[in-house]
Amino acid sequence: MVTLTIDKKQVTVPENATILEAARSANINIPTLCYLKDINEIGACRLCVVEVDGMERLVPACDNVVADGMVVHTNSPKVREARRTNLRLILSHHDVSCTNCTRSGNCVLQTLANDFNMRGTHYPKKLRHEPINYTAPLIRENDKCVMCMRCIQICEKVQSVKIWDLLGTGSRSVVEVSHNRHIQDTECTYCGQCITHCPTAALRERDDTGKVYDAIDDADKITVVQVAPAVRAAWAEQFGLSSEEATPERMVSALREVGFDYVFDTDFAADLTIMEEGSEFIERFTNKAEHSWPMFTSCCPGWVRFLKSQYPELTENLSTAKSPQQMFGAITKSYFAEKIGVDPKKLFVVSVMPCVSKKSECALPTMKDACGEPDVDVSITTRELNIMMRANHIDPRFLEEQKFDSPLGASTGAAVIFGATGGVMDAALRSAYYLITGSNPDPDTFTAVRGMDGWKEAVFSIPGAGDVRVAVVSGLGNARKLLEALKRREVAYDFVEVMACPGGCAGGGGQPIHEGCELAEQRGGVLWRLDKGETIRFSHENPEVAALYRDFLGKPLGEKSHHLLHTDHTAWEMPTAVE
Repeated sequence: MVTLTIDKKQVTVPENATILEAARSANINIPTLCYLKDINEIGACRLCVVEVDGMERLVPACDNVVADGMVVHTNSPKVREARRTNLRLILSHHDVSCTNCTRSGNCVLQTLANDFNMRGTHYPKKLRHEPINYTAPLIRENDKCVMCMRCIQICEKVQSVKIWDLLGTGSRSVVEVSHNRHIQDTECTYCGQCITHCPTAALRERDDTGKVYDAIDDADKITVVQVAPAVRAAWAEQFGLSSEEATPERMVSALREVGFDYVFDTDFAADLTIMEEGSEFIERFTNKAEHSWPMFTSCCPGWVRFLKSQYPELTENLSTAKSPQQMFGAITKSYFAEKIGVDPKKLFVVSVMPCVSKKSECALPTMKDACGEPDVDVSITTRELNIMMRANHIDPRFLEEQKFDSPLGASTGAAVIFGATGGVMDAALRSAYYLITGSNPDPDTFTAVRGMDGWKEAVFSIPGAGDVRVAVVSGLGNARKLLEALKRREVAYDFVEVMACPGGCAGGGGQPIHEGCELAEQRGGVLWRLDKGETIRFSHENPEVAALYRDFLGKPLGEKSHHLLHTDHTAWEMPTAVE
């Protein structure tokens, strides 16, 4: 431990702490723009500079370590003027059209400009005005980039995909897609982690809310919306509701206020996914010699894109089951259309997802099995739902609770945990155990796959089947480590769950952004709590799923189920990764 003085206050911290960490431990605020703890500590923005006695120049607090007896001034006249000058320079390269910016009101640069009372234009504007591709699921606007390098570091250090890079030199330097490519021509997984860690709106998802409004306003369209499990843990964060107030039923009411004709729960399709994927795993597990191992889950499109581009030789190991989003769309435009007696082409299916990659998934040519048109017409993020709610002047605090529509609205505790890392595995094992033994396990038997560790593994014994070796991974960097270990034959598994985003969908790239806060664990905790409170906690006990099989599908892995609910992952191509 070392003791130093910061703004006349004695502070004692570990000897390897930075000045920034020491100041924060004493509740002394030092502004930052580029800083991300353990990921981006490079002092690029120079807004965290402080004055240290005995040093001629100001030093960035984020990457300078404390020393015993050090005396630090965080708000001296010299520091204040340096920060204002640095901020003016950053603003001279930034498009400050804040009123029509998607991050207005939730932008670090905007907050800093207000805090430092930046008024008027201090330096001539130097914007590049490069063309913007508005068609890709992920959009980058260079004129809003502040060169903080966060996107580069997140993509490389956490996700290990390396899509972003610093190109050019000197004043010509720019953060852009690596190797001078276009984003749609890369192996980008569209996980969206670069978006949620960008301090401005230089990176954002494609705005598809206009398409949704057009469908709602079209008298010839019947709009159907489905909401993913992880959305219910985050949809009301920007409105200040607690997790107890932000109930799924209040979310249903908000969606009806937006104008949707039918509001359904993707949890229904999550239970359906367990029936298909669990049955597929049992079929493979009992005929081991006929298949490659391990079997990978296929619910996460970011993970599927990663595997197909980085490890294409393992594509056959993916479960052929579609994701819950796509299963729901296929059932809506077949079974539900038949139920209400309408042409499925009149149905417009919207999904609300914690994910950017879902936008690419629903556009795949292999996702048109119900009626020849896309099973899901548009996928919007949780953030886009918030935009639509605000545009409709909806304050969820005053909404009455309403139930999901039927017959695609019933769900179980096993479905709601799909949004947390380990949830898919937990739910699948619950039903696999039943399908093999004919009896339910304790629903909390498989707690070893829960938690925020990036790579978890366990062995579970199922009577009649033997030991099942499983692993759960979240974050693509961890996925790469697992796959490399598999290639080296250091590990061996039967069933592996992978989620592209750290913490699973709860920490998805389409979730609300809170600067400096990683909320995947907190949101996941909400989902585990909801599971604990459900009366039905097994997917195979969902009465509406049972009715769907009885009246329409026949059986899991049956002919109709295979046509509507499974896909061929080899039938579409990904751009190959750059060596």
